[in-house]
Amino acid sequence: MRRFTSLEKAIDQQAHRLLDALPERGIYGALVEFLVFGLKQAWACLFGGLMLALIIGTHLAYPDSAWLTRYDFLFLAALTIQLVMVLGRLETWDEAKVILIFHIVGTAMEIFKTHAGSWIYPEENLFRIGGVPLFSGFMYAAVGSYLARISRLFDMRYTHYPRHWHTMVLAIAIYVNFFVHHFIWDFRWLLFAATAVLYWRCFVHYRVFRHTHKMPLLLGFGLVALFIWFAENLGTVSKAWLYPTQLQGWTMVSPAKLGAWYLLMIISFVLVTIVHRPKEPAQP
Repeated sequence: MRRFTSLEKAIDQQAHRLLDALPERGIYGALVEFLVFGLKQAWACLFGGLMLALIIGTHLAYPDSAWLTRYDFLFLAALTIQLVMVLGRLETWDEAKVILIFHIVGTAMEIFKTHAGSWIYPEENLFRIGGVPLFSGFMYAAVGSYLARISRLFDMRYTHYPRHWHTMVLAIAIYVNFFVHHFIWDFRWLLFAATAVLYWRCFVHYRVFRHTHKMPLLLGFGLVALFIWFAENLGTVSKAWLYPTQLQGWTMVSPAKLGAWYLLMIISFVLVTIVHRPKEPAQP
């Protein structure tokens, strides 16, 4: 797995020229690690951050009289950003393929969930399937883009990672439950238990700048799910989509949705491992 695209490699070389002379240990060394950690996270979030900025910006300033609807503008803008990222060497072609899978998987879920009344897209537009504007698939793609990019940028390695086919079975079961719980018993608590059993021994080792750190992978899933929940609140306050409880006025997205995002993280992570197969830490 290549850690950087050619453009990212050039940026990394320039960053090293600036940062290599800074202290390695003590509080200043820790601040350097923290700074680089934040910069890499922001770079990994590039697609998702731009999407969220567009959603908020068009809510605040998009003209009602525009010939192109807001949702269609978001779709075309997201498509343009994705093309620029690939052609501008900000993203690899393999990652773009995974993001396409995310788009298809997410759009299929959106079609079903909007039909079931779980949430709605209140505005009209042209580029849509049923009640689902096509820009919505890019929100799932943003999660895939982040996970794929962060795996490279932090050179993530894993100890005690479960067998790949075990994780695939779990991901499929989670995806199926998102549909069938509308008709039969919701078995998500069994899925939470299966996730804990499968990943409880797994640690992710990630290199920030000079040092390699580690954390439980389950904790990593939870932290990413939390930040997606924050973004979802911004998305609903911007009326990109609405839950039934928000139709009469905005209210915070239920914290119970954190569980759904946590499970979706498992699906997302497993899809990314199709391109970035988990590897063990390099031996010293």
